[in-house]
This record gives sequence, C-alpha cells and structure tokens, in this order.
Amino acid sequence: MAAETPQPSAPRARILVASLAGSTIEWFDFFLYGTAAALVFDELFFPSEDPLVSLMLSYLTFSLTFFIRPFGGVVFAHIGDRIGRKRTLVVTLSLMGGATMLIGMLPTYAAIGVAAPVLLVLLRVVQGLGIGGEWGGALLLAYEYAPPHRRGLFGSVPQMGIPAGMLLASLALGGMSLLPDGQFEAWGWRVPFIASVVLVALGLWLRSGVDETPSFRKAQRDGEVARLPIAETLRDYWRAVLVAIGAKVVETAPFYIFGTFVVGYATGTLGFSDTTALNAVTVGAVVATLCIPVAGLASDRFGRRPVYLVGAVLLGLFSAPYFMLLDTGFAAMLVLATVLGLGVFWAPVTATLGTLSSEIFSTRVRYTGVTLGYQIGAAAAGGTAPLIATWLQARFDGAWWPIAVYLVFTALLSIAAVSLAGRAARVGEGRSAAAKG
Repeated sequence: MAAETPQPSAPRARILVASLAGSTIEWFDFFLYGTAAALVFDELFFPSEDPLVSLMLSYLTFSLTFFIRPFGGVVFAHIGDRIGRKRTLVVTLSLMGGATMLIGMLPTYAAIGVAAPVLLVLLRVVQGLGIGGEWGGALLLAYEYAPPHRRGLFGSVPQMGIPAGMLLASLALGGMSLLPDGQFEAWGWRVPFIASVVLVALGLWLRSGVDETPSFRKAQRDGEVARLPIAETLRDYWRAVLVAIGAKVVETAPFYIFGTFVVGYATGTLGFSDTTALNAVTVGAVVATLCIPVAGLASDRFGRRPVYLVGAVLLGLFSAPYFMLLDTGFAAMLVLATVLGLGVFWAPVTATLGTLSSEIFSTRVRYTGVTLGYQIGAAAAGGTAPLIATWLQARFDGAWWPIAVYLVFTALLSIAAVSLAGRAARVGEGRSAAAKG
C-alpha cells in the first residue's frame, strides 16, 4: 500500500538521525538488561542452590517484558494514530530510560531479600510498556518522511538501532567486566544502567526538533484520523496483523539466540570467557549495523518480499551449522558463527520488516497495525527464545539440535506469512473503503 507522503518540512537527514538515535537508545536499554540477565542477575536477584533455576528465573524476567509490550503497544499506538507520532515517542523514550536508570540503583537480594526481584519485575513492566510503543513510532518517523523510491532504505534505518543498541550494551558491560575480580558483580554492572540517562536526554533533545510526519498531517487535514484505531485495525486489517506477526517471528527468535542466549551458552556450556562471548556479539552487531542499510537499498530495487525471504531461508539453513561452529570450541569459530547469523543472514529480514509491515496498513491505522504485529510476534518468539532454548538444552541433556529445529520452525512460519502479505493488504484496503461508505 502506498504511503501518502508530501514533501517534508524538515531535513530528511535530521529525521533519520532522530529515528535512529531514539531506536538505538531504546534497544541499548533493552539489551543491557538481557546481557546482564545472562551474566549476573541470576546470582544477584535470583539466588538458588541450582544454577539452572537461577538462570531460568533471570531469563524469565527478560521474557516478561515481551508479554507486557503488546499492552504498551496498544496504548501508545492509539495515541500515535489519534494525536501523532512525535508526542508518543517522547513518552516512550522517557519511560524506558527512567526504568533502566532505576534498575541500576536497585539493591540486590542479599540486601533486601525478596523485595529485590519484585522491584526488578516492576521496572521490567515499565520498560515493556515503553518499548511497546517506541518501535512503531521510530519506524513511522522514518518511513512516512521517505521519498517513494527510498522507503526501503528509510525503513531500515530505525532497524539499525537494534544491533547498534546491542553493540553499545555489549561494549558497556564488556568494559565493566574487565574490572578486578568481584568488582563487576559488586558495582560494575550498575554503571551502564545509570549512565544511560545521558543517552536518553540526548534522544529527547534530538526528537524535540522534529515535526509531525507529513502523512499524519495530511490525514488530519483530510479528516482521516481514526476515532478508535484498534477497532478499525482488527475489523479491516486483521489478516495484515497476522502477516506482521508471522513476519516478526524469524526476525526475533534467531536474533535472541545469536545475541543473548549465546552468551550464557558459550560461557556456561562451552567454557568461553565472558569477554570472548561479549566480543563475538559485539563484532556481529557491528556487521549487522552495516549490512542493514545495504539490505534496505536492495529492497528498493528488488522488492521487500524477495529480500526478506532470502534472509529467512538463510537463517533456517544456518540453524544447525551455527551450533556446529560453536561446538568446535575455538573463539574464531564463535565469532564467525555470530557474524554470519547475527550480522549477515539476519540483516535482510530485519531491514525489510518495518517497511514491509508499514506497506500493508493505511495511514489511519498504520501505527496500531505495525505495533500489534511487531509486539505480539516479539512476545510469541522473542523474549521466550532464550527461555525456550535453555529449557530445550536441559530437557535433551545439553543437545543443541532441538534448538536448531526450533529455529527452522520459526523460519518456515515467517516464510508462509510473508508470502501472503500482498493479499492481506488488498483485502484490508477493500474492507476499510467499504466501511467508510
């Protein structure tokens, strides 16, 4: 579906920087928690005689956010489709950043007992509400300012914030992990959480100088703003929502296996050091950040679906070789596996996901539609991926093949969903037109 995009009233470069900066900060906060969950939160907040139970509980708090995100998405998407994209982005960034800073200041279980994990869970809920509405707004800020022949590239820019945020989180915690023995666990892990408030202030400043998107302003002038976006979305575009959910699955599950689960797997099962595992993720994130805009440009030339499907097929085929490379025990193979999975094969999927999802919804419900698809898909396959992988590993005596089968399944599901994207968009547009009379 074409976007209604008049000439923007602000320089496109500033729009892209604002979109990328906010997205990067949000994901920095998010992955900071994911990495800390794998390294220290199991002992600091969920102590247990069984290390596996502690790790599972730590991953459970990581997964919790994904089930909160759809609720935050519905609330903030409603505001975004009714009032505007810009105002929504200020609130979501503030929520996420504030919760992250407070996590860095939390007393541990040893200090205040069960109140520590309870407070941690409450702050994770706040984080989930914020990030639930952030992605859709950051995406539409770029997409709805894009010239028609560069929507793929513009839509890929906020996606660069995902590996860029992971890169910053890995660098921050990796630097702190170099502290003398015991210092990282005692206080070093807190520094990046508390310092993130500086990045949030920067993001808010960048977004303060950005106007509302041209597409939304046009919808306001034409009286095309939806009165109840969630109702219209589920009435007219429910097929498109299902497509967006399916498209998200293979973008999410492999990412959290390659970027989060691998830290605990490499250090706990394979005997790599924390620094080696974090460095592998760092290199993979750098490669992904560079490959994403290239894949976005490719989608402007060859189409969203072909580029997306190539990436999905490659991710499915790489599932078993990924673990084979890890099991060699060589640090170079760990880096190679992470670069191929996280950097090269994942990039075409994530680069096209936002633009592909945006093009199957009309402006009046676009924020709601893309957010529902993204956040429900993330809840189904994202935050649960490390938890599922850890459970499968324990259930099958440390074998990796069940995790590889799980990754192949996610690829097949997404391939089937995206193959139906064009039909879902046409049906939704037709139903919306008929409803308006």
